[in-house]
Amino acid sequence: MTRTATALWLSAGLAATLPGRGGAAGSDPARLARLRAAKMPEITAPVLFHTPEADAILSAFEVLPPDHAINQLIEDWPLHPNSAGIVASVGADLPLRYNMDMGFIIVPPDQERVEVELVGYPDESDPGPYPVPEDVPIEGWPAAYERASGTPADLREVQQRPPAYEGDRHAIVVDPIQGKLYEFFVMGRTPDGWAADQASIFDLKTGAMRPDGWTSADAAGLPIFPTVVRYDELQRGVVEHAMRVTVRRTQRAYVHPATHFASRLTDENLPRMGERFRLRADFDVSGFTPPVQAILTGLKRYGMLVADNGIEWAISVTPDPRIPVLHDELRRVQGSDFEVVVAPE
Repeated sequence: MTRTATALWLSAGLAATLPGRGGAAGSDPARLARLRAAKMPEITAPVLFHTPEADAILSAFEVLPPDHAINQLIEDWPLHPNSAGIVASVGADLPLRYNMDMGFIIVPPDQERVEVELVGYPDESDPGPYPVPEDVPIEGWPAAYERASGTPADLREVQQRPPAYEGDRHAIVVDPIQGKLYEFFVMGRTPDGWAADQASIFDLKTGAMRPDGWTSADAAGLPIFPTVVRYDELQRGVVEHAMRVTVRRTQRAYVHPATHFASRLTDENLPRMGERFRLRADFDVSGFTPPVQAILTGLKRYGMLVADNGIEWAISVTPDPRIPVLHDELRRVQGSDFEVVVAPE
């Protein structure tokens, strides 16, 4: 979430546009039946995302209500009237990519709560204290660090918050039993304790979103965790939710489920925050490996939501060492293979 003083001024002082809040499509009933038939394991201590224990919890965790926008099937949604123009503005000839960025930790309902000093956007943050455990992962840890350097990264060192901005440093805490999600922007340890620029709390049972005009740990005001590609999903064979995607240039507007924009640009060819892209139905996924097929099938069925300003066509994948390197395969998919869709009236 690259924020500037200008973006903050825009979000605080100007009203955003909000077309297209409706939507009739629902979730996949087979997905819902599978989740509700699974038994949630007992959670008595924090569980890191890149473990078999986390996989078992996630396989029984119904994230957001079935009719929430992130869980909606969009295969039959109509095209945006300016679909071609929006795709071209992002880059029809640019490849699909991914970032190994958004890890998380699962906590029990009685996890000790701690203070986190909010130093960037306290007015658009949800107050603490928060159930942040000692080993909460910071964005990119461990796989992105290990693959970049060739050596394991010590979590305590990664957790140290730099004195000046050196990256988004998202941190995510999930409480499946109470259905609560805690997300932080520019998170880390300081000599005085935890500090972050922003903190958001989401109710994953009700699906309530941020107030209109408010940001979150993501520029669009969206929850991050429900939109990230996870190892357990790739093992199951399909990603069953909308995915988080970044593009470099966005419009000064947002569309449901987003609640916030982060741009001065008014060109209608640019995507709004929350814009939904879908992989074309005729795109042949048969020549890809099973993990990539799981992603591409999900992009046909659920699509991806513009959540932040960043590198074009980059979806978020957990930095899980068990996930193979996907770059070469994903880059075979081009921007021209996508189309923009809108929620039906």
